[in-house]
Amino acid sequence: MTQESVEQYAAGASALCQAIAGLSREEMLAYPVTDTWSIQQIVLHLMDSDLISSDRMKRVIAEENPTLIGFDETAFARGLFYEALDAGLAAELFAKNRQLTAEVLRRVPEDAFDRFGTHNERGRVTLAQLVQGMVDHLEHHLRFLREKRRLLGKPL
Repeated sequence: MTQESVEQYAAGASALCQAIAGLSREEMLAYPVTDTWSIQQIVLHLMDSDLISSDRMKRVIAEENPTLIGFDETAFARGLFYEALDAGLAAELFAKNRQLTAEVLRRVPEDAFDRFGTHNERGRVTLAQLVQGMVDHLEHHLRFLREKRRLLGKPL
């Protein structure tokens, strides 16, 4: 299951670029569902989450029981200029980070997926859980993104 999760993780690299293809800046910033994030905010959130999770995975691989720090996604969205940043560039960074991190994950021995760190909010987390969590996280947000596209008249 672990190598399958790694390949699912790697396969997600291009998903974000594909998901925003053909959208205008206005469509990226639109709120077709009130009181939720725009597509733009979802893209930047996924990029930030993936960068943070990649760091966590690398720490678990390289260090003994590292401390893994949580982050406030709402504070990131509010304080890091998500509306002003280039979503295309963020999607490209997401893709490149996934590709490189997948290369690391493919090289570690199978027993490395049992290694763990201690998350300051969730407690003990294994490398396998981190990888599967990011596979699930991407799909979770892509469902919302696809629905927003549909409501904007731009289905995938």
